[in-house]
Amino acid sequence: MLAGIMSVLAISPVEAQVTVHAKQMNVHSVNELDILNQLASKTAVVNMPVSQLLNAPGNEALRAFFFSPVKDKTVLKGKRIAVLAADGFEEIELLGPVWYFRELGAQVDIVAPKYNPAPERYGLSTPEMAKTHIMAIQYLQPVGWIKFDRTADQINVSDYDAVFIPGGAWNPDNLRYDKDVIKFVQDFNQSGKLIAAICHAPVVLASADILKGKKLTGYWNIQVDLENAGGTVVDEPVVTDGNLITSRHPIDVADFSKAVESWLVKRKTTR
Repeated sequence: MLAGIMSVLAISPVEAQVTVHAKQMNVHSVNELDILNQLASKTAVVNMPVSQLLNAPGNEALRAFFFSPVKDKTVLKGKRIAVLAADGFEEIELLGPVWYFRELGAQVDIVAPKYNPAPERYGLSTPEMAKTHIMAIQYLQPVGWIKFDRTADQINVSDYDAVFIPGGAWNPDNLRYDKDVIKFVQDFNQSGKLIAAICHAPVVLASADILKGKKLTGYWNIQVDLENAGGTVVDEPVVTDGNLITSRHPIDVADFSKAVESWLVKRKTTR
């Protein structure tokens, strides 16, 4: 699984992308082509491999988290964790914790909203694999796809011991609009089971209206939204308040994952 985290998407040259795009255009005149060019931005290729994040100065602990062998691979044996994610999830924020929880023996399911393509008039092209996969991003750059295990309309609170939501600039917006996702989060919160969210993901909890009186954190740009939803926001790598764990950014993935582990282990020993 870690190999998947470290993989770098091979991207074709810009010229090739432009050529393919031009062939797909239904252009009837030079004037139409000129207008289309004015409506489109230039194609750019951004290369942000996960290795760059792990090797960045100040991220030594994050690198050690992934490359230090897990000593006890039964710590979370028997635990079931649902990952709520949609198109536009931040790659390391999903695959990092998933890798860690599986290394500790947990059963982890990727759960996505039921497939709901945009109306035809939106002019969007949806690949066939979108019916069974969700798209990963690194910051704002699409980088690949992962297969999901179940959809949000198929799951019950009793199926899982914990749920975590990765960030990504688009993922939370896709999740918070899905009625099955919001209902599941609300019901899960009422059960007292663990809900963990990182980066932009806490806005999903705001949409579920479960943040009133809670202490939490999140990506800096959304902290005002969390406050408006009734939460008390602090700028810390990870915050635990009752059954809620939140973090700010991909650099906090290690602290976030360990906090989830700690919460589940304590819950296991107190039963």
